[in-house]
Order: sequence, then C-alpha cells, then structure tokens
Amino acid sequence: MVVDAQLGQWGDWLFGSALAVYVLAMVLHAVEHGLLRRPEAATEQARVPVAAAGAAGTGTPGTPGTDTPATTDDGGPARPPRSRAERFGRMGVSLTVLGFGLHLAMLVVRGFAAQRVPWGNMYEFTAAICLVAVGAWLVVLRRRPELRRLGVFVLLPVIVLMFLAGTVLYTRTAPVVPALRSYWLTIHVSAAVIASGILLLAGVASCLYLLRAAHETNPARLAWTSRLPGADVLDRVAYRATALAFPIWTFAVITGAIWAEAAWGRYWGWDPKETTAFVAWVVYAGYLHARSTAGWRGRRAAVINVVGFAVMIFNLFFVNLVVTGLHSYAGVG
Repeated sequence: MVVDAQLGQWGDWLFGSALAVYVLAMVLHAVEHGLLRRPEAATEQARVPVAAAGAAGTGTPGTPGTDTPATTDDGGPARPPRSRAERFGRMGVSLTVLGFGLHLAMLVVRGFAAQRVPWGNMYEFTAAICLVAVGAWLVVLRRRPELRRLGVFVLLPVIVLMFLAGTVLYTRTAPVVPALRSYWLTIHVSAAVIASGILLLAGVASCLYLLRAAHETNPARLAWTSRLPGADVLDRVAYRATALAFPIWTFAVITGAIWAEAAWGRYWGWDPKETTAFVAWVVYAGYLHARSTAGWRGRRAAVINVVGFAVMIFNLFFVNLVVTGLHSYAGVG
C-alpha cells in the first residue's frame, strides 16, 4: 500500500487550520456570552422603554414614543436590529461551519493519502470524534438557534481534544498494522466514532445542566450561568443526544465482539478496552433508565450522564495509552 506523504502533509495543514478557526469561533462565542445580559436585568430594562412609549402618546410610525410599530417598505413589520451579542454569536457560528468544512476535508485528504478509512490511529480517531461532535452541535443549532450561547462550552472540549491529538497523539500518515486491515475497521470504529462524538455533546449539556440547576436553586451561586438556557432545556439536549447515541454505541460494542471473534477466536475476553466500553454502556443504560423514572430525573440523572462521559474520556486516553491489552497496538476500536 503506497502512502502519499505530500497529501498527508496537506491533511496536517488542514487540521491545524481547522483548529485555529475553532479557537477563533470559541473566542467570538465567549464575547457573545460576555455581552449577554442576565435575564432578570434585561427584563427590568425592557419595562422602562415600554412605559415611556405609553406615556409619550402618539408620534410618527416607527419612531420612539409611538404606539404604531415600525414597518418596512412592503408594509410588513420591521425586523428589530441585531444586538452586539447576536452579531458576535452569528460570526462564531459562521466560523464554526468553516472550521467543520476544513476539519472534514482533513479527514478526507488523510484517507486518500493513506488509502484507507481515516481513523486508523489515535490521532485520526480523536479528530473524527471531534468532527462528529461539531457536526452534531451544528445540527442542534439548525433546529434551535437560541442555543447558540452554548457554543463556547461545546467548542472548548473539542479544541482541547484536537490540541492533544495534534501534539501528544500525532502520527504521520501510514498504513495500519495487518491486524486492522479488515472491513470491521470501517464498521466497528465508525460506530464508535459517531457515538463518542454525540456523547461528547451530551456530556457537555449535562455538565452545564448541573451548573445551571445549582444557580436556580441558589441564585447567589454561579451568577454567570444565568446567561445559559434553562436547566430543563439543557436536560432535554443531553437526553436526546444520549438517546440517539446509545443504540449506535450498542452496535459498536456488538460489532467489536464479532471482530474479536474473527481476530482472536473469542467474542469477549474482558480485555481492558472491552471492559471499559461495557462499563460505559451500562452507565448510559442506567442514565436512560433513570431519565425515564420520575424519582431519578434532574440532578441524579445528569450526574450519571457526566459519569458516563468521564468513562468515555478514560476509555479514550488512559485505556488506549497506559493500560496494556490486546487493543494496545491499535489505539482505537
């Protein structure tokens, strides 16, 4: 198998460019978050112009002090001007889309350079997980644009993981070891990548839920979380993302067992990687069960989801890089 080193270099440049764009997007989202007013303060300020307009009587349409709403040239209602926070947020989303495009191009180029699927080592595997996480986030934004203020918190773990992938985990473009030259690399690892990326988004949402719920219980604590969506909104995002990812993760565990039988002659051997993947499956199954049980909704369920997220991170780094097992040669799967 011939490796195109020059094309692999292009892939590395695209990876660095995507990371830089994500950092800039996160900065813009952070500015947006900083410019947002706390809901209670915005409500109090909104009452003053309304009262003043009512006292001023009538005036020309579309001007302050009038009861007649502003209209456009075609007679429709005029769109209120965007706030500075919204403008920064929209620029952040635009850069996130650009970074996603560069990120996707990086994996495609890397795949062509190595003539295989581009998740054959830890560097590529982590990059693919981050790509799925950003893609899932953009889908959420498409459906719920008002959740844009979460952008800084979603991009932060993506940037950290990509930085680690590009430094500590970096591997030059090369063919995979013979044991990984199987169609199961495409099936099993693809499912693990997709599930892990979506679960990253769910983990962030659950972490933010716990912080937001703590503020709602005691408004004097964590005042900055008042700019986040309500705890119930964050809970729904976490639940729906986990409910989508769980069957995909289940499929990844099952196909991993089938591949293990083909490669090592047994379906399950309690290898550290297999054990941790099963523990993560049990934790997420427990979360979904808790979330559907009235007595365990809210904080308890969110804590279980955060534990599941921690197990996934532990599985990604510690088990792959520190613990010795049958998966140590691969770093993936």
